[in-house]
Amino acid sequence: MTARLITFSTGGETRYGLWRPEGITDLSAVFGERWSTLKEVIEAGTLTEIVETAPDRIDFQESEIEFLIPVTNPEKIICVGVNFPDRNEEYKDGQTAPKNPSLFIRFPRSFVGHKQALRRPPESPQLDYEGEIVVVIGKAGRRIPEDKALEHIAALSLCNEGTIRDWVRHAKFNVTQGKNFDGTGSIGPWLVPFVSEEQIRDAKLITRVNGETRQHDRTGRMIFSFRKIISYISTFTTLVPGDVIVTGTPTGAGARLEPPVWLKPGDVVEVEATGLGRLENSIADEE
Repeated sequence: MTARLITFSTGGETRYGLWRPEGITDLSAVFGERWSTLKEVIEAGTLTEIVETAPDRIDFQESEIEFLIPVTNPEKIICVGVNFPDRNEEYKDGQTAPKNPSLFIRFPRSFVGHKQALRRPPESPQLDYEGEIVVVIGKAGRRIPEDKALEHIAALSLCNEGTIRDWVRHAKFNVTQGKNFDGTGSIGPWLVPFVSEEQIRDAKLITRVNGETRQHDRTGRMIFSFRKIISYISTFTTLVPGDVIVTGTPTGAGARLEPPVWLKPGDVVEVEATGLGRLENSIADEE
């Protein structure tokens, strides 16, 4: 089975480990003195090492832990907007797809882990879902050529890039506000080490709400490839190990339904992709 590395909380401590169907192996207990977080493991280039040398034992059951976002303290979380052909057409502005990706920044605090509730804020009921694939950078680089871009990937994950829709229209040019309410998105459940381009060449990406498929597309149809995204971003900023890139969502978000359908307390959203598992979150009102 593909290795699945998680960051989790238990007993008031943040730890990292290897997820298996039968339970979790606590890798912090083995490697914690050398690398205290998964980000440090990524920086050291030792994701494969900790998987290959992990002890064959179960330290925790899933019921004993709380999933956190896999990289809890990335230097950057950069998100790509409008990266599938049908998404571009949803804007109905008559414009063809742009030559370069639209980008925005999110803060770690705006995300929760697998099986944690996304929080609908009191300022707006317009909480929406966006299922996406996540790339985690493993090797630093600036002005990375496209033909070398995949060499800079350490791991892959999933994201529900939850958005407060009316708050992305609060100003003329930016979407920052609507994308950064605390706890409105999720990343996880785990990191899958990146091995080859086959993992992302034409992966199927699906989002379900209460079991109903709302988004369904393949990465082979992305307007901007993973190579292009990494190369383009690294033109203006140095990518460093642990940086998170959220690569874009297909058509089918709640805002585009007629009439729009927003997430409400009690709903369950699942994001699934080939080889990456399934990210699941319920919805609750922010206390």
